[in-house]
Amino acid sequence: MFEDLFYQRLIKLRTEKGVSARDMSLSIGQSPGYINSLENRNGFPSMQVFFYICEYLGVTPAEFFDDGSDHPVEYKEVLDEIKLLSHENLKNVMAIVKALNHNQT
Repeated sequence: MFEDLFYQRLIKLRTEKGVSARDMSLSIGQSPGYINSLENRNGFPSMQVFFYICEYLGVTPAEFFDDGSDHPVEYKEVLDEIKLLSHENLKNVMAIVKALNHNQT
């Protein structure tokens, strides 16, 4: 179960970032076919390489495994910006978000 989640998330997060498996492999200091091999379910990275993968993808290990979060990098960016808002502006953003969510149904 966790194995499937690892492979699926790796593929999803890498493709969302818009990079090839080869470029990602080289960027994290591995052989050109390393990420492709992982995505084809040939083993798991060491803990150190997993942390490099997360850093490269711009996610924490927890965000990597949070399959309920489709766009963890963007969520993190939004939360970082929201933390800088005044209380009044935060209430305004919340109203906008609620309105957007309501319009989706």
